[in-house]
Amino acid sequence: MPIHVRANQGDYAEACLLPGDPLRAKYIAETFMEDVVQRNSERGMLGYTGTFRGKPVSVQSSGMGCPSAAIVIEELVQLGVRKLMRVGTCGGLQPDLAMGDLIIALAATPADSTSTHYVAGEPHAPTADFGLVHEAVHQAKELGKPVRVGPIVSSDIFYQPDEGLAGRWSQRGILAVEMEAAVLFTLGALRKIQAGCMLIVSDVVVDGEFVRITDEEMRAAVDQMTELALHVVTAG
Repeated sequence: MPIHVRANQGDYAEACLLPGDPLRAKYIAETFMEDVVQRNSERGMLGYTGTFRGKPVSVQSSGMGCPSAAIVIEELVQLGVRKLMRVGTCGGLQPDLAMGDLIIALAATPADSTSTHYVAGEPHAPTADFGLVHEAVHQAKELGKPVRVGPIVSSDIFYQPDEGLAGRWSQRGILAVEMEAAVLFTLGALRKIQAGCMLIVSDVVVDGEFVRITDEEMRAAVDQMTELALHVVTAG
């Protein structure tokens, strides 16, 4: 039994959603899944297994940042999970993005130390599984959900002291910043599993002013993202 995800082989489905927030994991399980069984509560990191349209699926919270996410991902792999889809939030970096927009990540620039340690400091490009990206775009079209597809960046720092960094990321074509995808994609490659990431734009900077999404807008956007993610990971 792993140390932090206190479950046994077979407790988790091969496909699993990976929100950062434990309460979002609980909400997803209770709102979108059937025959739900709670599998983990260690350190408040809630995890559940159930079905979506008759197909087995799990949801497990990962916490905030790459170090926490790496522990959860490693232990889920130990438990037999083979398909992981992060469902989270991000800060929009492009001027044409709006709060509530849905992003499908192609790659995640590793502006974090955890991903770098996994590759011994060598240059690498953490990339999402193409099968999941392709399926996500296909399912989004089928469900009539508008999405943006492109690169993101994973940062160690939420309260960034470098005031010009977001602008430099934006100039390089990066769509958004978040805190977990780089290590998810890195471990996807190293552990030979499928790894993907969907994100809701929860805050943006407009003319230098920080603006955050309302709770009502967030709930509606999370519902749209979750429905799409569940269709993707249970396809086939």
